[in-house]
Amino acid sequence: MNDRTRLIIDVDTGIDDSVALLYLLSREDAEILAVLSTAGNVPAAQVATNNLAWLQLCGADAIEVALGAAAPLTVPLRTTEDTHGPQGIGYATLPPPTRAPSSRTAAQAWVDLTRTHPGELVGLVTGPLTNLALAVRMDPDLPRRLRRLVVMGGAFGHPGNTTPVAEWNISVDPEAAAEVFAAFSGLPEDRRPIVCSLDVTERIVLRPGHLQRLAELSDSTPVESMSVDEDRGTRSAASNPLVRHLCDAVRYYFEFHDDHGQGYLAHMHDPFAAAVALDSSVARYRSATVDVEVGGRITRGQTVADWTGMWGREPNAEVVQDTDPEAFLDHMIRQLAEYARKLFPSETPIGR
Repeated sequence: MNDRTRLIIDVDTGIDDSVALLYLLSREDAEILAVLSTAGNVPAAQVATNNLAWLQLCGADAIEVALGAAAPLTVPLRTTEDTHGPQGIGYATLPPPTRAPSSRTAAQAWVDLTRTHPGELVGLVTGPLTNLALAVRMDPDLPRRLRRLVVMGGAFGHPGNTTPVAEWNISVDPEAAAEVFAAFSGLPEDRRPIVCSLDVTERIVLRPGHLQRLAELSDSTPVESMSVDEDRGTRSAASNPLVRHLCDAVRYYFEFHDDHGQGYLAHMHDPFAAAVALDSSVARYRSATVDVEVGGRITRGQTVADWTGMWGREPNAEVVQDTDPEAFLDHMIRQLAEYARKLFPSETPIGR
C-alpha cells in the first residue's frame, strides 16, 4: 500500500502506550518500521520486553525493537509503577518474548532510519524525549529529514499530572524535551511538531462500557463487564487473547484513576497521539513557540507556549486544541475489535 504512513514510534510502555501500539498495528494504513524503548513508566529494559511481548502476541515479530537510554540526560530516572503496574502493563501477563532487542540503540535507530528514508517517516513519541534528544545530538540534521514529529506530552492551560504544572513525559526528562523543541525550530508550518498535551488527552476517557463493546465486536466471550465493585485485581476470562490481555492491562489503569478520585476510568493519552500521527485532521491546532522550564524550583518540567510572539521567535509547534473524544474512542474500539477478531477467530479456546 503506497499510501501507508511509515512510522518510528518511541514509547515507554506503559498501559496507554500498549493500547497505542495495538491500535497502530490494527491500522492497515500504518507501517511501523521500529519500536524504540525509552525509560519512563518503567525502566527501558522492561519497556523493551513489553514491546517485544505485544508484537509477539500479534505475530508482528518482524518489527524492530531497539533499547533506549537507561536514564534521562542529566537526572536520575523516576518510574511510575504505581500507575502502570510492576511490569508497566497492569495485570496483563503476556507470554515471554522469544527474541531480544536489536543490536543498535534507539538513538542510532532514529538516525539510521531517517537517513535511509529522508522525508518519508513520521516520528511518534509517547514517552520522555530522551532517545530523540540523543539522536539529535548525534545528527543535528535529523529534524529536517522527518516528515513530521508527533509528541504526547505537556500541559498548557491544564494542570499537570506529575506536578501542579508538569506532565509526566516532559517532567521525567525536561532537558531532553527542551533540546528537542529547540532542534525542531525553523521548520515550515506543515512540518512543525504536533503536540498532544493534557489539555486534550485528558478528555479521551475510556470506561468499562468501551471494553464491553470491544469484547462484543470481537466475538469474545464472556462479554467484559468490569465494574468498580469487583475485587481489585480481577482477571479477564475473555476467550480472545488480545481482548483478555488488553482488559487486564486497562483494569489496573481504571483502579489507579479511581484510587486518585478521578472515577473508574482511564485516560487514553497515547492512542489519541497515535491517531493524530496517522491523520492530523482528527484534531484542531494552534501555532505556538513551545519551550520547557528546566531550572524552576516549583515549575521544572512545565511546558510554556508563547501564543502571541512575545519571545520574538517563530512558532516551533502545532498544539492540539480540540477533537471529538467519543468519535475517536468509538473508532479506536472498532479498530481494535476488528484486529482482535482477525488475529484470534472466535473458535480460539480460552487459555492463558
